[in-house]
Amino acid sequence: MNSRTAPGLPHVDAVTPAVLVLPGPVSRGETPRLCDEVRALMESTRAGVVVCDVGGLGPPGLAVVDLLARLQLTARRAGGRIRLRDPDPALHALLDLVGLRFETERQVEQREPPLGVEEAVEPGDAAV
Repeated sequence: MNSRTAPGLPHVDAVTPAVLVLPGPVSRGETPRLCDEVRALMESTRAGVVVCDVGGLGPPGLAVVDLLARLQLTARRAGGRIRLRDPDPALHALLDLVGLRFETERQVEQREPPLGVEEAVEPGDAAV
């Protein structure tokens, strides 16, 4: 009987999600092709997540919202979901406005600077 365990965590799946880069303005005619790409990526990687890089989409509009909703629906039907990479703040606000929630990655967290830190020091200022 062998009591040796396999290296690593047995319950963690180390599958890296596939990335689909959505180029500049996307027309309605491209939606079926992009949905097919999401479906194919879901089947080939078995990661359960397809990361959609939306940084190059340009100014958001209802066509972008429609595209993302259809991509999410396609991913859900294939047993997964999509995650947005580098969404424009206006796109994020528009998605919230229409009631669509997407998981995002690489969101910049805005914080206040620590207390007592000066951004610029003028000559003659007293040290704190």
